Amino acid sequence: MFRHPRAPRSNTLPALLMLPLALLAAGCTVGPDYRSPPTVAADALAAGKFAHAPTGTEAAAPHIANWWHALGDAQLDSLIESALRRNPDARAARARVRQARAGLHGRQADLLPTIGAGAAMLRTRSPDPSAFSGKSDAGGGRGPLSLYLADFDASWEIDIFGGARRSVEAAAAEADATDAELANAHVQLAAEVAQAYIDLRAQQASLAHLRASEGLEADMLELTQRRRARGVASELDVERLVTQLENTRARIAPAEARMTEAMDQLALLTGRTPGSLDAGLAPARPLPALPETVAVGDPAALLRTRPDIRAAERRLASRTAQIGAHKADWFPKVSLFGSLGFSATDPGHLVRKESGTWLALPRLQWNILDFGRVAASVDHAEGGRDEAEASYESVVLAALRDADVALARYGHQRENVVVLRRAEASADRVSTLQQQRYRAGTASMLEWLDVERTRLVTQQDRIQGDANLLRNFVSLQKALGLGW
Repeated sequence: MFRHPRAPRSNTLPALLMLPLALLAAGCTVGPDYRSPPTVAADALAAGKFAHAPTGTEAAAPHIANWWHALGDAQLDSLIESALRRNPDARAARARVRQARAGLHGRQADLLPTIGAGAAMLRTRSPDPSAFSGKSDAGGGRGPLSLYLADFDASWEIDIFGGARRSVEAAAAEADATDAELANAHVQLAAEVAQAYIDLRAQQASLAHLRASEGLEADMLELTQRRRARGVASELDVERLVTQLENTRARIAPAEARMTEAMDQLALLTGRTPGSLDAGLAPARPLPALPETVAVGDPAALLRTRPDIRAAERRLASRTAQIGAHKADWFPKVSLFGSLGFSATDPGHLVRKESGTWLALPRLQWNILDFGRVAASVDHAEGGRDEAEASYESVVLAALRDADVALARYGHQRENVVVLRRAEASADRVSTLQQQRYRAGTASMLEWLDVERTRLVTQQDRIQGDANLLRNFVSLQKALGLGW
């Protein structure tokens, strides 16, 4: 380290200390100021409602978090909350938030001075002069010499034109975007768990109906075989029932396989190994019950609640701030360096005035001729800002489309479920009447089989209709950006 002897007291040091304050007072922040994102879909915002909101929905603002509680299924609640805690992708998203926040703190620290301290001890011994003259000297040279050193250094690059402040602004917006991405990961994960859970319960309900049909058809086969033995029924009647029974049994194995797939998917989503949830999920449970009304809000609320929209908006703010950070490279950079050091052969004398030295070094750096490097970096940053703005508009339009489609599907499926339930009730009544006629011998086996096929199809359609309505409900919550 360069040092010079201690100089007499003067007004130089106070003047140097006042220099940063004067420069900061005259400083400015270059680059465009970000104020708000561009207005997208003004007509939808002005309408104040979604274009295809069906009956059974209301414009009240929805609850952002824990929408699954409205389904009244404690096991589903537990699975989603476990997934939000344990899922590896969710943990990775939380780690990215920590990284972004650490990067922001690093940028903020760049605005402050860097201060360091050091200490050292030097111990040396001079050579014996007699070794060079050929004469013997009992003294053997100078004894060991100890030198003690201590110094304090400080450096500070003064952010006159706001380049560092723009970098902090960009890092803060990027950290906010990462927060929003974590929220979006929660939205996606909660919806995936709910969909897998609905698939499991739908397969269990379908399997229960298949097994009930299997039992009924087995009974009818046995009855027909007895009637065939008495000569009342034909061999054709028996074979038709055998075919019907085997077709029903053939549907059972795929349904069981889909149940296993759904349970393994739930295990994966909750961060567990396949099969670890089977004991708790294998017992059949009914499908969750839908709430009577669903709060969906309006397009303006959607823009506030969807995390992917917030992430895109924050990325636009970050890219805007980066323009100023690059524009600051056109201007001079001023930095200050100061050092205060002490040296003495006795540690007790180290902090005396006569042992001290100091150094103050203001430095001006300006790349006057860079052959367009800064201009290229500014142009690159402006292109990034324009890309982020277009991406924001695309995300907003896609979000409005998602919400409108989800609302339309939910509304149409509600109407479809009403029709399916009426059809199932009618098929059950026809089946009961046809069974009575068959047992009484007034209806043929072919007539009864046709009725049973119709009843089985309507039952399965109703189960799938209920499950699809639940899936559409989950898709609607996802489209509205709820669940974080």
